[in-house]
Amino acid sequence: MQQLISPLTAPFADPASLESLAAVYAYPDQVNHGQPWLRANMVSGLDGGAKLDGLSEGLSGDADKRIFGVLRALADVVLVGAETVRAEGYRPGRARADFAAARRAAGQQPAPAIAVVTRSLELDLTAPLFTEPLVRTVVVTTADAPPERLRAAAEVADVVLAGRGSVDLRSAVASLAERGWTRLLSEGGPRLLGQLAAEGLLDELCLSLAPLITAGDAPRIIHDAEMPDVQQMRLVSLIEQKGFLFTRYLRPPTP
Repeated sequence: MQQLISPLTAPFADPASLESLAAVYAYPDQVNHGQPWLRANMVSGLDGGAKLDGLSEGLSGDADKRIFGVLRALADVVLVGAETVRAEGYRPGRARADFAAARRAAGQQPAPAIAVVTRSLELDLTAPLFTEPLVRTVVVTTADAPPERLRAAAEVADVVLAGRGSVDLRSAVASLAERGWTRLLSEGGPRLLGQLAAEGLLDELCLSLAPLITAGDAPRIIHDAEMPDVQQMRLVSLIEQKGFLFTRYLRPPTP
């Protein structure tokens, strides 16, 4: 890490350290009082593409993966769309020794739960995400989802019903917060992030910008969503490393 610019916090001597990154990306105090905070972590190329060869992995680098791990280590639950679960081969969250004491002190479980958002329940329930989780995986779906698939999902995961016809994300976030999971992290994909933004649920965006021009037909990090208005965001930190930029934007407080 070469430089850290943070308008809201004091500079850190070693922004490459886990301690420094955890301080930069700390959740606000409101999460300790039962109020959820939803941040998204995404990566894109310079031309806005959110994938390379069909996956986000090709856009990542060592520092991006380090920040990815820190964001997970701070979160109570990770929201991810079923399409991304299938494409990226999602696995359960893992416990990290470096964050074990802090998670215990905050009353968190050893690892974040993974919450899969899906209307169709087209999931591989034999995958490690469902058979090997340290914290039981959550499936967020609709009340009118296929009954047989609902029953099968309930055998290997906790099921949260939110909405009919399509997942009611506002209700889903409220249900997760009722479990005490107020530190929410979305890892996409672009459609899920678009829906969260359109619903006004996105409090924070952590965007990694890779020094790559990818072209092709990859979606943007927010895709296929109609928003009622342009949403202004406020830059609060910026880290640069080998041409990669790691940004953190907050939604301005409501007047």
